[in-house]
Amino acid sequence: MIISMKLHSTREEIDQVTSIVQHFGYKVHSIEGEERVVIGGVGVGDVTHCMESVEALPQVEKVVRITAPYKFVSKEFRAGKTRIKVNGTEIGGGEFIVMAGPCSVESEEQIMRAAEAVAKAGAKLLRGGAFKPRTSPYDFQGMEEEGLKLLQKAKKATGLAIVTEVMGDNQVELVAQYADVLQVGARNMQNFMLLKALGKCGKPVLLKRGLSSSIKELLMSAEYITAHGNPDVILCERGIRTFETATRNTCDISAIPVLNELTHLPVILDPSHATGKRSLVPAVARAGVAVGADGLIVEVHPAPERAVSDGAQSLDLMQFARMMEDLQPYIALWKAARQKEALAAAAR
Repeated sequence: MIISMKLHSTREEIDQVTSIVQHFGYKVHSIEGEERVVIGGVGVGDVTHCMESVEALPQVEKVVRITAPYKFVSKEFRAGKTRIKVNGTEIGGGEFIVMAGPCSVESEEQIMRAAEAVAKAGAKLLRGGAFKPRTSPYDFQGMEEEGLKLLQKAKKATGLAIVTEVMGDNQVELVAQYADVLQVGARNMQNFMLLKALGKCGKPVLLKRGLSSSIKELLMSAEYITAHGNPDVILCERGIRTFETATRNTCDISAIPVLNELTHLPVILDPSHATGKRSLVPAVARAGVAVGADGLIVEVHPAPERAVSDGAQSLDLMQFARMMEDLQPYIALWKAARQKEALAAAAR
């Protein structure tokens, strides 16, 4: 349920409502605006009695039942877009954000060259895997903590925030020491112990859609993270597995506007994994901007032909710079649309 307090409710009045909701056994999550506070209550069972008790309080304006199975991430809980601040950058706000870098951290020279190039081209976050989930146990598994240290060195040199993958709940504390955003890969989207641990990590989480997962399942996984205390979740469409073999995955481009209708969380697109071919990445990236994604995450490598993983879908440094330049007219239209949406929301 969503409880809207009356304008300028006091702290004592808000605490009274919170206490009643907790008395009925529901978890409480509140959003405090400049004038009004909205309280969310989530739990198991019929909320009717709790709603009736809260509605009777004079400081409560209205109480609405949330119908979606995902409560905290639903648009019913929060109408406006969640804005997530990362290293001075705001994801979900008025700026289109690009994250870029190699699939795997391979060496200091490689990650430094990539970081300097993507920063110069306009990226705000550096992606790079230190722990790598691979289909074959014999493939390169990542440099682990040494890779995290190299990412941190690249951050100090360029100012880019770091987004890197965490594969298990036992790695969360370590990766959180180095990363600004912790990424959950497609294969771990329903690793519920990991999701619960990320709810307590204190860092934003980038949650990728599973290879064969529905949009509802993606949102329920995001709900795990938010329900355990972390509201800063970024959703990522990275393509799903279908019968098609012309591309590595099938890019479900419609998932972006669908998610924008269902959730207040920021949504980004991964055109690299969605296609598996570097020649297709710029076109799909443009499509992502056009349908309203909040950003992109793109694989970029100084020498893709020598990459130890995902070389076929990685742009080289010049290709990435060219793509970023070509995206500018699309991003200008994106910003105009966002401003129009903000004005319309303010008028309501």
